[in-house]
Amino acid sequence: MKTREVVITNSSGLHARPATFFIQKANCYKSSIWVEKDDRRVNAKSLLGVLSMGVAKGMTVTLIADGQDEDVALQGLSELVESGFAD
Repeated sequence: MKTREVVITNSSGLHARPATFFIQKANCYKSSIWVEKDDRRVNAKSLLGVLSMGVAKGMTVTLIADGQDEDVALQGLSELVESGFAD
């Protein structure tokens, strides 16, 4: 299991369209992936779960991946977040 902290930099945070891009990217990987903020952890492959986090611009979240492609998954998701979801 690997973790990586990322800062949400796009103006709308992880809401609607960016969350959709995020879960689509997460679903490309075989690993189990979660998003954690404070003491709450949700499945990164679930749109409802990600939206329920209420992640806004400037917040730091932890990405957690566990599986055969965990390193690639964390790298890909981190790059998506750092790009401001310009997928």
